[in-house]
Amino acid sequence: MTTGTLTEAILEFPDNRLLIDLCGEFDRNLTDIEARTGVQILRRGNQLALHGPAEAQDAAQAVLSALYQRLEQGRPVGRADIDREFRLGAEEIDTGDQLEMFAGGKVEIKTRKKLVEPRTDAQKAYVRELFQNELCFGIGPAGTGKTYLAVAAGVNMFITGQVDKIILSRPAVEAGEKLGYLPGDMKDKVDPYMQPLYDALNDFLPGKQLARMMEEKVIEIAPLAFMRGRTLANAFVVLDEAQNATSMQMKMFLTRLGEGSRMVITGDRTQIDLPRGVSSGLADAERLLKSIPKISFSYFTSKDVVRHPLVAAIIEAYEADAKV
Repeated sequence: MTTGTLTEAILEFPDNRLLIDLCGEFDRNLTDIEARTGVQILRRGNQLALHGPAEAQDAAQAVLSALYQRLEQGRPVGRADIDREFRLGAEEIDTGDQLEMFAGGKVEIKTRKKLVEPRTDAQKAYVRELFQNELCFGIGPAGTGKTYLAVAAGVNMFITGQVDKIILSRPAVEAGEKLGYLPGDMKDKVDPYMQPLYDALNDFLPGKQLARMMEEKVIEIAPLAFMRGRTLANAFVVLDEAQNATSMQMKMFLTRLGEGSRMVITGDRTQIDLPRGVSSGLADAERLLKSIPKISFSYFTSKDVVRHPLVAAIIEAYEADAKV
């Protein structure tokens, strides 16, 4: 049925139970798709009627069909999955193991608690680099998944036996604030700086298992300064907030790489908290190592932000102001 430039399309779904999951609680998923496309979606039994311009309607149909196929595979559908379909579109179904994603299948990271899927092209390319290279850099603004995806890859490699331990590190640099004396032992003093790494691990591993692994030192979370003098063999090592490492600290960290290990360095060049006049080790590493084979550099922009949509707008506003 056609009215001017507006049309109606009918999508039929054979499994009414899956259709309920597709629509979401209080039709929340349909509301999200309507907001992204400008198409009105009405439910009629086991059918969805789409009203709107043909082009927008096609986009909504593609997303709805891909999400329903996801449900048929036994996977959940949430707001992140809707966002991912709009950004990336449908991909081939993955029927093999983790490394088969490099043959053109679905790019995903399996962990104990959840399946992690990239939501932008830059994230997808970054995940491929994490599994293909022993030393990777992820550079870009906050909220683009640099550290989250790196930790997920580390957990995957640990549970599949590719590495024997996971080591996560950050420079303990105050973000423009003087925190003063912190009570407690050494762990109590450094834990506030490391909390984002704990948060990521809690997303991928059951709480009791994570606590046991940390007690057994299979997973370590430590300030960058604690890496001096160590050789990190058969480990997946992540340095987060690397823009706050000095050049000497960065050199020290990079030379910890041992046999059978993989290393990921993530950072945001716009959030350097080092004292004035101290150069960032991330910038130096990028300049010095970019031409070395088997070292990858992945870059993210505000378009890759997967937090609240306002975060991307905030980053763009600050970037525009910096250019003035």
